[in-house]
Amino acid sequence: MDAVERIYRMKQKHRIPFLFLTLILFGSPHPSSPQANTAKKLPNIVILATGGTIAGAAATGTQASYTSGAVTIDAMLAAVPGIRDLANIKGEQISNVGSQDITLDIMLTLAKRINTLLAQNDIDGIVVTHGTDTMEETAFFLNLVVKSEKPVVLVGSMRPSTAVSADGPLNLYDGVAVAADPNARARGVLVVMNDWIHGAHSLTKTSTTAVQTFMSPLRGLVGVSSYGKNDFYNTPQWKNTYKSEFDVSNVTQLPRVDILFGYADMSPDLIDASVSDGAKGIVIAGVGNGNMNKASLEAAGRAAKKGVVVVRSSRVVTGSVGRNVEVNDDEMNFVASDELNPQKARILLMLALLKPRTTAEIQTLFYSY
Repeated sequence: MDAVERIYRMKQKHRIPFLFLTLILFGSPHPSSPQANTAKKLPNIVILATGGTIAGAAATGTQASYTSGAVTIDAMLAAVPGIRDLANIKGEQISNVGSQDITLDIMLTLAKRINTLLAQNDIDGIVVTHGTDTMEETAFFLNLVVKSEKPVVLVGSMRPSTAVSADGPLNLYDGVAVAADPNARARGVLVVMNDWIHGAHSLTKTSTTAVQTFMSPLRGLVGVSSYGKNDFYNTPQWKNTYKSEFDVSNVTQLPRVDILFGYADMSPDLIDASVSDGAKGIVIAGVGNGNMNKASLEAAGRAAKKGVVVVRSSRVVTGSVGRNVEVNDDEMNFVASDELNPQKARILLMLALLKPRTTAEIQTLFYSY
């Protein structure tokens, strides 16, 4: 065998497969190129920022006092490593206030913007950053007026962004993970705080300062989110979002509804003053099962006769207010709040009063929503 033939056979024996050689010479397809059919398509999520402690800042990381709404959405996103691996994210600043300063105008602006965004085919979900003080009210309002089954998730924090062990970044990460999850669809507006997923109907704030402040004491959690991994337990049963009859697309102002706190020897003149000042509805945060003393009961009856809708709720944290238990609601023409606490009862009553309804019709709304 001559030298030429030996070289040829050696090449044949150790030849490199054509495909492998091609990959070496020209490289494999880039993950984002059309040739890479395994490329992952991320959902599109819009974050609407309103302010709150999650956007708060303090002079040091270990002080209790801070300023809410001091940080922009872009700065918040920059503080959350890996969040852009969950979704394609865009941020918009709706407002930048502590949630004690959230107004009905801000709620309406937020709701209308959410409905506009979710009507677009290329938007898969919404996250709202919000202060915790009035988060349950905004969440419940959106639960009644959003017109889509796509996920809408509220997140916040109990510690400002500058604090040691700030809880906002992980809450925001989990909130985006929930909003990007197809399993979150058609469950109504959700609140994600400290790994727990709550339904807007049921959650309430239970501690002034604790990180685990939000509870859903009557109905339990919708699910949990742990570092972006979600586990859903149930779907809230009440009418909400795309099944809701409420529409604020042309609403610029909501009717005035006042909340009056019940207590021992309650003064009835507060009810009279509320009526005189133009309230269209009054929610009594009553004692026990939505009760009030005799003088206040009579004042509430006078208000109802003048056409002001009176809803009996309770200052008690858990439990529902039953109709015709200790108060003859049929005779007094009152509404019982069922499971809704005073602040949520006010939200529902404002929306109910956008058009003429009988007391019986409003009572049905409280059982339905």
